This record gives sequence, structure tokens and C-alpha cells, in this order.
Amino acid sequence: MAFEGLSSKLQDITRKLRGKARITESDLKEMLREVKLALLEADVNYKIVKEFIATVEQKALGQDVLKSLTPGQQVIKIVKDELVELLGGQEAGINFTPNPPTIIMLVGLQGSGKTTTAGKLANILRKQGKKPLLVACDVYRPAAIKQLQVVGSQLNIPVYANETTKDVVHIAKQAVSVAYSKLNDVIILDTAGRLHIDEELMQELKNVKSNVKPHEILLVVDSMTGQDAVNVAESFNEALGIDGVILTKLDGDTRGGAALSVKKVTGRPIKFAATGEKLSDIEVFHPDRMASRILGMGDVLSIIEKAEESFDLQEAEKLEKQLKKKDFDLDDYLSQLRQVKKMGSFSSLLKMVPGMADIKDLKVDDKEFVKIEAIICSMTAKERKNPHLLNASRRVRIAKGSGTTVQQINQFMKSFEMTQKMMKKMQTEKGMKNMMKNFKNLNPKDLKNMM
Repeated sequence: MAFEGLSSKLQDITRKLRGKARITESDLKEMLREVKLALLEADVNYKIVKEFIATVEQKALGQDVLKSLTPGQQVIKIVKDELVELLGGQEAGINFTPNPPTIIMLVGLQGSGKTTTAGKLANILRKQGKKPLLVACDVYRPAAIKQLQVVGSQLNIPVYANETTKDVVHIAKQAVSVAYSKLNDVIILDTAGRLHIDEELMQELKNVKSNVKPHEILLVVDSMTGQDAVNVAESFNEALGIDGVILTKLDGDTRGGAALSVKKVTGRPIKFAATGEKLSDIEVFHPDRMASRILGMGDVLSIIEKAEESFDLQEAEKLEKQLKKKDFDLDDYLSQLRQVKKMGSFSSLLKMVPGMADIKDLKVDDKEFVKIEAIICSMTAKERKNPHLLNASRRVRIAKGSGTTVQQINQFMKSFEMTQKMMKKMQTEKGMKNMMKNFKNLNPKDLKNMM
């Protein structure tokens, strides 16, 4: 995650606070000094850091906080609330026009990921019931049109392109006519970028804006560019009057200061965040959830939403019926593993689980789950149905077939047996209640041992 370093430091600070029965003014000032350094190291704009610290200090120095029974938690709540405010307060979606099509113009520098983001945005809007049309308005970058066409074909979303002209305004106007005829209710214009902001780029975008009158101008910002991202956002906002920001590459190993600065500097909300390379890796930006993730408080709502989006209802009902009749076998395990994989990487999902941030040495390699899949697929149908058949010679054969070792197979089978026991307990209503109670009270370190 882009906030990895900042998140780790802030979590260390809040962990110290939680353990204090009483907080003095000097304790508070020391904590705020650490928060200030953490934010500056994360490349957050200095003026914004100064304002943030001043606001937290003013609220936290109130007598009600320092004299309360849980002053540490009170201060953490203030930090979280101000972090939410810094990130935008509330989520902000697309403002759709009541008379379609809604025209969305994507702008930004070359390399920010506009073309891929155009496809990701079209994909998420289609899931909301829209019928998008992608439009290739980048007539300068080699293969830009082809790239958008490939993205469109992968998603089965139509792309309008006209390779006979360099007149971007003409292309955009033609696309609007096509959208009317094909009943597309959203038009996404993928415009050209430059390696730097120049007058020619801005003039072309202004021409498109004045002639096509987009309902939304969204700036695509590469979060890995740090403080430069804020300068870019400021320049585009002054020239065009942007309506919102899409942050890309939030899964990168970056300091994340751009996300914490861009809303405050431009006054425009972050509307979406691209969190990976897949065309499905985009989500509505929720300031409160992002603040919770940064502070290690988890993000259960996002996990639930990912599950609802990814899980096959028929498969889930089928598994439920099977569980009532027989034991949970390796075929069932493989089916569930593949369902969970659709939600994203296991490491990113674990970071959303409350308490997991407290485990310093928790590392989940997604390649391990590829090995598990290979192990199960190297078994015969009988072995998957009845794992008790797996004697020493069979395990040697499976190890050769899956490119693993017998030790790795033994380790996996131990964890599978634990899963089997859990699934048996879930077969009764009483068992389910006890399971949920036990899971709720489960120490995160115990959960780690089950992975």
C-alpha cells in the first residue's frame, strides 16, 4: 500500500498511546512531534502538516480529553477524524447528468495511467448499471489508440476511435453522436498527456472542454510521484477547473503524501483509487476507510463489498448444501480458494482485517496459494474426495507433479485438517454461533498460524 511507511509509524505512535492510563501535555506534544515527522517523511505538503498538527493539538488539549478515563483512545479518535477530513471527509462519486450521456474527460500527464484508468473506470461504472463508451482522444502517443482498443476488448466495452484525423475536438463530438445512436449513457474521453505541463497541452484540453462541455473533468494522478503530484493537480485545476481526482498505483511502495495533500491543495475530492494492475483493481475512494487502514484499524466494509462482488452466489449455495450432507473435501477447499482469489491479493485483504496490523512479522506470499492450488490439482479425484488416502508414496507423487516438496504437502494437509474441523462445527446453528464467538475472540497471532 502507498501508505506503508506512514501507516507503520502512526500505528506505533497510537499503540503507545493506548497503553497510557494518563496523558500529560508534554506526552501529547511528544506524540504530535512524531506524527509531524511521520507525515513529512511521507511527503505530505509542509503547510498541510502544520495545519493538521495545530488542529489535533487544539482539540486534544481540551480538559475533557486529558482527564477522561481513556485519554489515549480519545486522542487516537481525534487523529483519525482529522485524517478523514484531510482525505476529503466523505466519498464523492460521479455526478451523472439527468439527461444522458454523462461526459467524463480524463486528463493528466503522460505515464499517470490514464488509458488503463479509463478502462477501469468504465468497468466500475458498468457494474453500477451504466453503459459506457470509451473514446480514444490521445492522437499523439504511439499505440495509445491500440492500447485503449485492447483494454476495451478485454472488458467487452465499446471503443470509439478515428485514426484519420488529429482533430481531438472533432473526434470527441463524433463520439457524442455515436453514444446517442448506440444509447451509451456514459462517455469517457481518454485525452493526451505530456511529460510535463505545457501551454499546447492545456489549450487542447480547454478546446475540448469548451466544445464538448464535459460534465466531469477527472485528473488522473500517479501517487508514486509524491509532492510533484500535488503541483500537477494545482496546475490542472487552475487551467481547467477539475471536478475530482483518480489516484493510480496506490498499491506501489510509495510514501503516499500525494493522497493526503491533493484534496487540501485543490479543494477537489479524490473520487477513485486504482489499487493494482488488473482492470478490476479500482474502488470508490472512502476517506474514513482509508484513514482506518492507515491507522491499522482495518477496513471490514471494503472486505464485505469485495466478497459480495466476487463471490458466486450459486457456488456458495451449492457448498452450503454439500456441507449438510458430507465432509468439506479438497475440491470444496479449491473452489473457495479460487473464489477468495477473485477479491484480490491475500496480503492486501489481510491488511483490512482489524488487529492484523499489530503483527509485525505477518507476511503472506500470494505465491504460496498458487502452490496450494498446484498441490490439489496434482491429486486424483479420489484423493481430493478422501484425503485419508494420502499415504507416503502418494505424497511423493503429488510433490513431483506440483513442483513442491513432501514437507510442504504435509504442512498444507495439517492446515486443511484444521479447516475441516472448523467447517464441521459450522454445520449446526449452535456450532456456527460458537464459531463466530471464538473467531471474534481469536488472537491475531493464532489466525496467522492458521494461514
